[in-house]
Parts: sequence; C-alpha cells; structure tokens
Amino acid sequence: MTEHDGDGAADVSTGNGTEPGGEATGDVATPELVIISGMSGAGRSTAAKCLEDLGWFVVDNLPPALIPTMVELGARSQGNVARIAVVVDVRGRRFFDNLRESLADLDVKQVTRRIVFLESSDDALVRRFESVRRPHPLQGDGRIVDGIAAERDLLRELRGDADLVIDTSGLNVHELRAKMDAQFAGDEEPELRATVMSFGFKYGLPVDADLVVDMRFLPNPHWVPELRPFTGLNEEVSNYVFNQPGAKEFLDRYTELLQLIAAGYRREGKRYVTVAVGCTGGKHRSVATSEKLAARLTSAGVETVVVHRDLGRE
Repeated sequence: MTEHDGDGAADVSTGNGTEPGGEATGDVATPELVIISGMSGAGRSTAAKCLEDLGWFVVDNLPPALIPTMVELGARSQGNVARIAVVVDVRGRRFFDNLRESLADLDVKQVTRRIVFLESSDDALVRRFESVRRPHPLQGDGRIVDGIAAERDLLRELRGDADLVIDTSGLNVHELRAKMDAQFAGDEEPELRATVMSFGFKYGLPVDADLVVDMRFLPNPHWVPELRPFTGLNEEVSNYVFNQPGAKEFLDRYTELLQLIAAGYRREGKRYVTVAVGCTGGKHRSVATSEKLAARLTSAGVETVVVHRDLGRE
C-alpha cells in the first residue's frame, strides 16, 4: 500500500459536493473533527479518501494553525459541513508546535475532536518508499531509515495522544479502508469500540495494542495430539482451554478489569481500545480467549470486533 504525501498547497475535497468558502449566514452546531496523522507512507491519504467517500469534508495538507479557523467556518455553514477531517503531517519542530497550539485551542472551545494515527513498521515503510522510488520527506541527504527515525521522534507525542492507532504494516489498501469503515461508517457512534486481537508472541507484539494479555500461563493444546490440528475456534479446543485451573477465573476477573478501564476511557473521551491476546503461536489459547472475551464485551454493550492476526500461519 502506498500513498502520496505531497508538499503542495492544501487540497480540499468533500464527499457531498459542498464547496468551502460559502458566506457565513447562521450558527449551527460545531462540526465533528477528525485529525488524520501518522507516518509518511502508512496510509494517511487512503484513510482520508475513505472518510471523503463517507461524506466527510476532507482537507489535505492544511497547516495546523488553520485547523481552528476551518472548524469555525464549518460551524457557520448552516449544517452543510457537519463533519471535517484534516490530514496533517509533521516535518519540523515549529510545525508540531503549531499543531499542539491548535489542539489546545480546540480543547478550550470544547470542540469534539479525535486523532487517528497511522502506524507502520520500518521494514514496511522502507519497502513502500522503495517501490515508488521516492525519498522520505525527512531523510535529507541520509537514508530512508534516517527519515523514518526522525519522523517517529517528531510524532511520538502525537501518537501518545491519539484516540485510534492503526498499524498498516500488514494491511493493503482495501483492508485499511475496511478498518476505517468499521470505525466511522455508522450513523450513531457507540460510546466505546473495541478490537480484540489474538496473536502469537513468536510473530511479535501488535504495535497498535492498548492492552496485552498473555495466555501462556495455561497448558498449550498444541501438545495434545488430538487437538493440535484444530484452533481455538473449535469447541473441543475452547473447552480444553477453559477447563484448565485458573482459566475461567482469569476470564471473569479480566472482564471486570476491562469494564473498569472502559469506564475510565469514556471519562477521558477515548472511544477506541485494542486488546491483544497472545499465546505462543496465536492458534489455540489466544484465539479461544479472544472469542470468549469479545462475547463478554459485547454483552456489556461494547461494540466489539474480533481479529485473529496469526491464525493460519502455522
């Protein structure tokens, strides 16, 4: 998956045909705002295009200092601009300072805003830049990896403030669009949305996980010959896992802990959480636990998506 992150003037587009710059003739509710940022080459343009297709008013490459002005114009558009998405990148310290000041201004004005951060591994980013034979915007006279490292350093604080982090390392364009659709396509946004992701530790930790659960304290069904060919989606494997000492108690207590964390996320205005559930290979214990945990969260009123990242890799 590749994207174009140009240096030119701001490009403005909207999915509903509304043109910016109309005369302000009345006050309406402040538009909903999403700020899309992240690593160059990680999919910012794809994410923005997805929101445009969903009817959002999209502004690409807008200087961060103008974000509050854009929101004010939207508020005076008589409802024609109800949802604004702004794509920003960080290529210098002053640029980042302007973004921080704009975010503080929006908070003072009690503007509802969310930050979507597109992440990707160094290897994936290098491959993408090399495939299109383009330099990284921050590499200067150095290598692509030097530019990536500089950008990660500049974006570290913004990534920590993000409401939603999407790791696109293993995603193609269509899979990224599906993730964006899952988060933004609904007419009414739920209080909290969760992704429960099973994974195998031997394949590495998911970089976009908010919480990580290690199920390796339970016996591995891999060493039970009649269960080895199956996965945690199989009833026999699931029963084996949750008949082990401590398994049901863990599920009960961790569900209670997640409910406590979810309440705190809501108070802090966070709307998205990714819970990564790991075992050795991401085939048995983590899969079975993810299914059970997702069912518990759904029953508690949390809109939940289950992803089995490494299922089928063995």
